[in-house]
Amino acid sequence: MSRASVFRKLEALYREMQEAYDEVAGKLGHTCDGCARNCCVSHFEHHTYVEWAYFWKGMKALPEAERAKIVHTAEENVRQARVVLAEGMTPSLMCPVNVDGRCSLYANRLMICRLHGIPNVLADPRGNRRAFPGCWLSQELSEKFGTEGRDVPHLDRTPFYIRLAALEREFLGAKWGRLPKVDSTLSELIVAGEPRF
Repeated sequence: MSRASVFRKLEALYREMQEAYDEVAGKLGHTCDGCARNCCVSHFEHHTYVEWAYFWKGMKALPEAERAKIVHTAEENVRQARVVLAEGMTPSLMCPVNVDGRCSLYANRLMICRLHGIPNVLADPRGNRRAFPGCWLSQELSEKFGTEGRDVPHLDRTPFYIRLAALEREFLGAKWGRLPKVDSTLSELIVAGEPRF
């Protein structure tokens, strides 16, 4: 399967994620507009080569000067994060592709960035379900649902993870399971450059 074909499937999956996200956010009354806090300082890792490559498709489309600035910021973020992590704390660093409060690679952002914020659940392969409350605003809105005796709307991430894993296998082909695992922040993926295998 060609890279372009896999990317089209990933784009379709991303659209479905957005629709599911919007549905839950709408029921909850959640919106990021005018938020006083920025979730782009959240520290989390990404785990697929296919998303890493798709993100770099967007990076390569940027003007060279803009791309170089992002790489420089990512390098600084990686350096600062290591210091903070060594002190036993969680880094809170602005994402290197956030420009003036907006994602400069919004169309190419990774799954975690797309689904972050609203209450969600995830089932592991053994069927154990883990619940995540969402961002501070979602938690405040969820409390209101609880006091009114209503069930809190939430997003089930599980089917999206399953389909993303299938796309990862398709993308890597015979190399699936033979490459090092991806466990990297976005800054680390930027510093590492486009994945080559």
